[in-house]
Amino acid sequence: MSSPLIRPLRAEDQREWRRLWTLYLDFYETSVPDAVYETTFARLLSDEAHEFQALVLERDGGLAGLAHYLFHRHCWKVEDVCYLQDLYVDADVRGTSRGRALIEAVYRAADEAGCASVYWLTQEFNEAGRRLYDRVGTLTPFIRYTR
Repeated sequence: MSSPLIRPLRAEDQREWRRLWTLYLDFYETSVPDAVYETTFARLLSDEAHEFQALVLERDGGLAGLAHYLFHRHCWKVEDVCYLQDLYVDADVRGTSRGRALIEAVYRAADEAGCASVYWLTQEFNEAGRRLYDRVGTLTPFIRYTR
């Protein structure tokens, strides 16, 4: 497989982006209403500071992966930090370093923006993802609570 082409999300990607994000949400056994798809896509295309951004992995005229990320302030640092919220690659390209390439592209974007760090969350059962994350990041002892 050749070098992956990773680029920012574009308006014409909406159909393929929705397909990928739906598969991502399915993996985590969740769904969102159409209004969330529309709002999220619009936010990902926004040029506003501190708004979500997206990178996509191109393949054969379509998309095979996505990464959603956000630069935000942090009370313990002067610089912003980067939260990698969603990462997904199609099942047939897993194990070919495409997920890693997307993470590294987010790392580069964070570095260019002067971010102090990049972090993300995953569920305990995401064994395949965690094998990759163990190679490109450091597992922390934090426990997440939510309301």
